[in-house]
Amino acid sequence: MRRSHRFVHQNRPPWWPADEPWPPSGSARAEAWRRMRGRFFWRIGCLLALLFMLGFGGLLVLSWLLASALGVISIPRGALVFACPLGLLAFALTFGTLFFVGRALRRTARPIGDMIEAAGRVAEGDYTTRVAEHGPREVRALAQAFNSMSARLQASDEQRRSLLADVTHELRTPLTVIQGNLEGLLDGIYPPDRAHLEPIVEETRVLSRLIDDLRTLALTESGALKLQKETIEIGELISETVAAFRPQADTAGVAFSTDIAPSLPAIEVDPARIREVLENLLTNALRYTPQGGAVRITCFAPDAQHLTVSVADTGSGIAPDDLPHVFDRFYKSHESRGSGLGLAIAKNLIAAHGGEISVESEPEKGAMIRFTLPVKPHPLP
Repeated sequence: MRRSHRFVHQNRPPWWPADEPWPPSGSARAEAWRRMRGRFFWRIGCLLALLFMLGFGGLLVLSWLLASALGVISIPRGALVFACPLGLLAFALTFGTLFFVGRALRRTARPIGDMIEAAGRVAEGDYTTRVAEHGPREVRALAQAFNSMSARLQASDEQRRSLLADVTHELRTPLTVIQGNLEGLLDGIYPPDRAHLEPIVEETRVLSRLIDDLRTLALTESGALKLQKETIEIGELISETVAAFRPQADTAGVAFSTDIAPSLPAIEVDPARIREVLENLLTNALRYTPQGGAVRITCFAPDAQHLTVSVADTGSGIAPDDLPHVFDRFYKSHESRGSGLGLAIAKNLIAAHGGEISVESEPEKGAMIRFTLPVKPHPLP
C-alpha cells in the first residue's frame, strides 16, 4: 500500500502544536475568556452583595434587640416572639455566608498562589513547571492555559537547543577541512597547487550555502520573510528550472521529463522563492535516483482555486520511519548526503505562500513530493 504523509501549514509556525488548528481562533477564544471572566466577577459580586444585605439586616435586627434590652426603645411583647428568632436567624445566615465566602475565596486564592509560585519558576527558566488544575472552573481554565503556555515554552526551548547543536555539527565539518588544508599549506606539507586549493574553495561554498539556508529558514520560521510576489505563468518557471538541471541529469544518466497542463491559470507568487523550492526538490530527486532512472515533473490545476506541482522519481524511496520527518530541519536519513535543510526550507516557503506540501513514497519504488498553491483570482491579460 502506498504510504502518504501530508503537511498542512498555512503559515503555521514550526513550534505550534501539531494537534491544534492554525491559525488559532483568537477572537473566539478571547471572547470566551471575556465571558468566563465576566461570569466569575458576577458571582463574586453577587456573593458580596448577599453578604452585605445579610450582614446589614442582621446588624439592624441585633441593634434593634439591643436597644430594646437597654430600654432605648420599647417593643410590644407580641413582637418579641418574632424578633428573637428573626435576630438569631439573621445572625446564623450572616455567619454562614461569611463561612462560605471565606471558603470560596480560599479555594480561589490557593491555586492562584500556586500559579504565582510556578510563574516565578518559569521566569527563572524552569519550563517543566506545571500547576494542578483545581478550584473554581475559571481558575481551572487559567491553570490549564498556564500549563499550555509552559509546555510550549519548553518545546520552543528544546527546539532552540536542538537547532544550536545541529548548526554546530553542520559547521564543524567544512571548518575542519578548511583548517586542516590551510595548516598543511602553511607547514609546507601540501604544495599550494590546484589540487589542494580546490577543496578549500569548495568547503567555503558549502559554508556559504549553509549560511544562506539557515538565514532563509530563520526568516520563514519567524514570519519575517518578505515575498516579492508577481503574477506569472508557473509553467514557464518550471520549464526554465528543469532546463537548468538537464546537463547535470544527463551527466548522471537520469531522464528528466515534464508534464505541464495547458492553459494553466495565473498565479501570484515570489518567483525566486518558488524556483528555490523547485531546485531543492529536483536536487533531492536527482541525488537519490540511480543511473538509468527518471524524474518527472507535473503541473496541473485540480480546481479553480489551486495549482499543484509534483516531483516524482524512481529512486530508492523513503523508509517508513523517515517519512514523517522529511520536512524537519536537519533531519537526514542514514544515506543522506545533504545538510537536512532543503525540504525544511521548501516546506516553509510553500507555507509562506499559503500553500500545502506533502510527500508520498514506497521503499525501492521512488518518492513524490507535491505542493499546492492558491491561484490568483484574475487570469493574466
